[in-house]
Amino acid sequence: MGVHKLVLCLLLLCFPSILAQEITRAILGVHGGHIVAETDENYVCATIDWWPHNKCDYNQCPWGYSSIMNLNLSHSLLAKAVQAFTHLRLRLGGSLEDQVLYGVPSLKHSCHPFWKGNYGLFGFSTGCLRLGRWDALNNFFSKTGAVITFGINALYGRQKSKDGAWIGPWDSSNAYDFIKYTVSKGYKIDSWEFGNELSGSGVGARVDAARYGNDLKKLKGIIDELYKSSPSKPSLLAPGGFFSEDWFTRLLQVTGPGVLNALTHHIYNLGAGNDPNLPSKILDPTFLSKISKTFDVLNKTIHEYGPWTHAWVGEAGGAFNSGGHLVSDAFIDGFWYLDQLGLAATYNTKVYCRQTLIGGNYGLLDKTTFVPNPDYYGALLWNRLMGRKVLQVDNVASPYLRSYAHCTKGRAGITLLLINLSKQTRFIVKLQNTMNKDVHISNGINSEGSFMRGLKKTVSWVGSKASDGQLHREEYHLTPKEGNLQSQTMVLNGIPLQITEDGNIPNMEPVLVPVNSPLYISPLSISFIVFPNFDAPVCKL
Repeated sequence: MGVHKLVLCLLLLCFPSILAQEITRAILGVHGGHIVAETDENYVCATIDWWPHNKCDYNQCPWGYSSIMNLNLSHSLLAKAVQAFTHLRLRLGGSLEDQVLYGVPSLKHSCHPFWKGNYGLFGFSTGCLRLGRWDALNNFFSKTGAVITFGINALYGRQKSKDGAWIGPWDSSNAYDFIKYTVSKGYKIDSWEFGNELSGSGVGARVDAARYGNDLKKLKGIIDELYKSSPSKPSLLAPGGFFSEDWFTRLLQVTGPGVLNALTHHIYNLGAGNDPNLPSKILDPTFLSKISKTFDVLNKTIHEYGPWTHAWVGEAGGAFNSGGHLVSDAFIDGFWYLDQLGLAATYNTKVYCRQTLIGGNYGLLDKTTFVPNPDYYGALLWNRLMGRKVLQVDNVASPYLRSYAHCTKGRAGITLLLINLSKQTRFIVKLQNTMNKDVHISNGINSEGSFMRGLKKTVSWVGSKASDGQLHREEYHLTPKEGNLQSQTMVLNGIPLQITEDGNIPNMEPVLVPVNSPLYISPLSISFIVFPNFDAPVCKL
């Protein structure tokens, strides 16, 4: 049976289920002449953490051997997964970051791994990064083209006070020798970050903003000194913690211009990893939008007190304490994750780091097999299709249809990200260019007759060849295997995404559709739609 006949038969077989759905027309307006925000080139970022295999939550120990200390760097699938992004930004850091010593010759402590016990932060001792391991990590980064952000221990030398705050100046000696070694070896570090979750009330530990700011200036001086003969100087990031308006404001006031390049904040807005309500939160558009307030206030703080710096999401896993099994590592998490990528970008967020590349229940890769989880493919499609320039989308169709638009990466035109959170509404989307004209955007329910006419047009097209020179759009429709939202297999345009027989990341090819044909977005699905001929002067290369 020919492909066109097969598609026609599938459409006819699906008539009963299609007709049972609620059909809603959605008109989206995109302004092709105005940029509302802009991301960095390497916007998509993933983290590698310090947690050892015996880090456990909720009677689960989901980390395996995925730590910076012991991750199997020789696994071919790990290298291929990183290389697929061309230049994937990796942030090395996490909760144990401020207990890490660096095994330089001047270290006056024994260089040992983390030990679990009734001491130290989070029930673990200090741990030491051996220089041989640092060499191996940098060899991996060089081979895969990764862009590296490394988090420096910001508690070294401080003492814990009676009220829980860590006081006293930061001892920079160990970090100085570690950075000096890194420079001497020619290892490329894109940015150094100072501390992890010490801002505001902290997580496990906290440091006063003024003290933190003064120590940041010390670290800035070290970077300036050690990189003075280097062709490029790494950026300096901080504080790698949860946003506190007063604390972040004070940090910017103390440091002033010329010190910080980016403010990194963390997001775990879904709650605990064992929360049974995780799925319902992820599919609730009102809940997803609540984080907008954090983005907005942080933007205003930067504008008023630190316009020389930028906002990064330095770590975001959705659900904290290692995420939720069969949620954070399943298809359903893509509704949260891709919406986060889209939403954060509209607030001029430059980089968004997913917790994690591997490890915990929220890894983009399985900690044992290294096989990609669904969010890996969502991140890869974003990285390949969504360019730096963010465009405004006017959407009053439904709060359940989340929509984001960017200039397409590396070529003309735009790409839409459409996320349908509705369990029963199928959207028929029409795109309008609101540039240089006043377009009224509205929506309505299509009658069955109208829907059937649209469907006939689609059936007519798939049953015959398109004429030469016809303009097309590219469609990437993502759904879960067998309709199970907690499936760990993502389906692209009806084809499950799986590692190929020769052990490679699968190709992700679009369906080409005539640009003026109806655009259907199924319930509980995610779609990237590329319009290569959309008139967007700001997107011209």
